[in-house]
Amino acid sequence: MTVRYVDAIVVVVYLIGIAAIGLKLSGRQRSSDDYFVGEGKMSWWAVCFSVVATETSVLTVISIPGGAYSDQGFGNLELAFGYIIGRVVVATLLIPLYKRGGFVSAYQYLGERFGRGLQSLASVTFVFTRLLAEGVRLFAAAIPIKLMLDEFGIATNYPVIIIALSVITVAYTYLGGIKAVIWTDAIQMFLYIGGALLAIGVLSASVGGAGFAAALDAGKFQVFDTNFGIEHVLTSTFALPTAIIGGAIFAMASHGSDQLMVQRILSTRSVRDGQLAMIGSGIFIALQFTAFSLVGALLWAYNEGKTYTQLGLGSTDNLYPQFILHALPVGISGLLVAGILGAAMGSLSSALNSMSNSTVADLISVYRTNRPPDEVILRLGRVMTLVWAVLMAAFACWFSDKTGNVYLTGLAIAGYTYGALLGAFLLGRLVPRAGQREAVAGFVVTVLVMTFIVRVVRVDVPLAAGGTKPTAIAAQWLVPIGVLITVAVGWLCRFLPYNQRPARSTRETVSAESSSTTSARNPDAS
Repeated sequence: MTVRYVDAIVVVVYLIGIAAIGLKLSGRQRSSDDYFVGEGKMSWWAVCFSVVATETSVLTVISIPGGAYSDQGFGNLELAFGYIIGRVVVATLLIPLYKRGGFVSAYQYLGERFGRGLQSLASVTFVFTRLLAEGVRLFAAAIPIKLMLDEFGIATNYPVIIIALSVITVAYTYLGGIKAVIWTDAIQMFLYIGGALLAIGVLSASVGGAGFAAALDAGKFQVFDTNFGIEHVLTSTFALPTAIIGGAIFAMASHGSDQLMVQRILSTRSVRDGQLAMIGSGIFIALQFTAFSLVGALLWAYNEGKTYTQLGLGSTDNLYPQFILHALPVGISGLLVAGILGAAMGSLSSALNSMSNSTVADLISVYRTNRPPDEVILRLGRVMTLVWAVLMAAFACWFSDKTGNVYLTGLAIAGYTYGALLGAFLLGRLVPRAGQREAVAGFVVTVLVMTFIVRVVRVDVPLAAGGTKPTAIAAQWLVPIGVLITVAVGWLCRFLPYNQRPARSTRETVSAESSSTTSARNPDAS
């Protein structure tokens, strides 16, 4: 039992070291642009790795091996192909729009196109959705830590672990801003990928060729799901049309209209660098999904096909952490647990910085007649980082008692709002005469309808043994449905009678308010 404390020491040293490295590499933040977008001077490859680490939460690290172990096989690789297509579209159509507009927030485009009302609505939707989604991710990060502490006979609970992780992550996010986030993300990505490769090596040596053959015969290496039954396509994440078409549109929303990802792209030096970072991240995600799926397939062979219940575990999410703690040498297992924590801290730090950015740029500064002094914006950004960290930890503690499958819960949360966010951007591009009234109506109606679909609508899926099972619509279809509703409602609202006033952009509104103030102070100016 004593030697297991070496793992704990490794984890503690890593947590302290990554915070120190992040602060060292980020330097001192002297302006709000430096704090939020690194003054647009970050290398594309570092941003690429940061995007990968940001979307690779603990949900990915522990759930993909568990899914491959059970019945998903290499279905996540199929899903990655759709994600790559979606990123290519974002790189081609949206990144030039953001970079040439000089924005620090994706929702500033909505303010320019429709008005500050929709900009603020989109920002509120983003921060609320991110608060819930990151709460699930933060809880998932506590799972391997609790397992390790149980090994030491240390009785603890999830809230204590969640608060500790939050405090450590805030330490470098608060001071270092986006630069600290990006550099620590890059380091942590290599750590958890290296951990997966190490696990593959150990498992391969253990199961040998016979283990590979058994996993292959059991369908653990299957990539494409070619069941085109309508019920299956509507409800299965890994049905081929769902993965490719639904996955592509899902990626357009998550990487083109979600400030969490767009902020990283805005920190690159040029449009071309932003496009390289975006497309490159899709390729790395495909390689990463392959590695984690291979871990799951080999774990199945290693455990001789036993179910997680036969192994005495609570869910498939416990399979990979349990292997790390019991089958790897002391010290190495601690390093891999640190890699899992790295994935959690990467997504958490990114979320805190992007939520702080959106709050300041889209909710506070936009309603000021004159831009506040830069030091005030910087101070506000840091304060909001602390505020969101406290709220996120609280939500994570709530989820620890309420949530079921963390991976499915995280996807479902995105389904409420991603369609409305992407739909608002597309409405602005596809319907030139649409104004703020049309956009807000489409946005609000979509969120309400998607809430009903996510929580109520079920499809009766036939069972092999006979009968049917009510099943939720696959998360990848939620975004296309939401996009269609937003654009359709926005387009139809153009035909409703009302006293129409052309929507003014945020810049026009501020300019007009400034002119009015000048005229009031100096009547001769008019």
